[in-house]
Amino acid sequence: MSESIIQLKCDCNQYPWGKKGKESLAARLAANTNPDFKLEDDKYYSEMWFGTYPDLPSYSMKTGENLQDILNANKESLIGKTVLDKYGADLPFLPKILSIAKALPLQIHPDIELSKKLHKENPDQFTDPNHKPEIALALGKFEAFVGFKPLSDIGQLLELEPLKKFKPSGKLDDDALRQLCVDLLKADEDTVASTLKGLQSQSKDKLGKQAYILDLIPRVEKQYGIEDNGNLVALVCMNFLVLNAGESIYIPADGIHAYLSGDIVECMARSNNVLNTGFCPRADRDSVDLFAKALTFKQHDPQEPILKKEKSEKSGNGKTTEFKPPMSEFNMLVTELKGGEKETVKPVNGPSTLIVTNGSGTLASQGQEYPLKEGSIYFIGQGVKVEISAKDEMATYRAYAE
Repeated sequence: MSESIIQLKCDCNQYPWGKKGKESLAARLAANTNPDFKLEDDKYYSEMWFGTYPDLPSYSMKTGENLQDILNANKESLIGKTVLDKYGADLPFLPKILSIAKALPLQIHPDIELSKKLHKENPDQFTDPNHKPEIALALGKFEAFVGFKPLSDIGQLLELEPLKKFKPSGKLDDDALRQLCVDLLKADEDTVASTLKGLQSQSKDKLGKQAYILDLIPRVEKQYGIEDNGNLVALVCMNFLVLNAGESIYIPADGIHAYLSGDIVECMARSNNVLNTGFCPRADRDSVDLFAKALTFKQHDPQEPILKKEKSEKSGNGKTTEFKPPMSEFNMLVTELKGGEKETVKPVNGPSTLIVTNGSGTLASQGQEYPLKEGSIYFIGQGVKVEISAKDEMATYRAYAE
């Protein structure tokens, strides 16, 4: 029988939108605690994963075993019957640390029905049959394009001379918005470039409350070129959000988004399926028609994606809050302590993984004590009460399923 608390070592991937060398929080956290990870100054590090997805799995620090193999051999004791009956022995969630230097691809994650279809047709690209709703928790200033603007705001922009050619002939509703996205994504490079140049030449008065677009144009142009279709969709159609540390957003399945900058804790249902149509080379883009057909219009207001934290019933001393996205695969506990403070977290009726993003201290449970420092990651089995003690100011993030 395995121990209920397992210290993990995890790795980073290296997408080109990540931060370079030590600028990447994801890489620094990995280097702090994974003896096998070598941080190189000339490489870009984007995501550290600490789940069991096979693309970038977690391993026991003590034994070197794949965490998923440990869970498969100790299902009842570590996962628990409730979660086993719902999801099986695979962790139903996938938490990550993301360090973002430039925009991620303009993307959606297909819903569960489309994921099943795409996985069956093309399992090499769509590696699982699951959906991927997700949350992003800001660790500092975090910028993102998320969901669609109110139709009235989009309509205002379409009255500007450079954008009039894209204005629908009838009423601007969600069906017309879907077609607008298709037209913007299929526009040729010369049209995209001339439209952006024309937009850049507009006065701030003409754009009103959307004058921020004029500041964003040179930034996105520099990142992916003036001809990238993602520029038009993001600037004209999508909400631009700036979050501060401690704030969070929720992205539903099929919700359009593109994170722009910052360091975040991200967590999603256990999936790696994605459809990309902008902010990436043309060769890496998926079908525009498939992308547009799958779009959801659930988030049509800049406040809709905001996910508020709540008091957690699992907190013993009031130092733990909780983010509860409208999905069943996971919630996220956030424990924040000053030096010398302690928090007791009541047992969770399912598996969890915890990461320390700053500070140091100890984790105590069942007569054992475990060291905590920046980058420490632990799997915690179901039904285990833990006590967290802070040596200095510390924050932990713990994804769990019940």
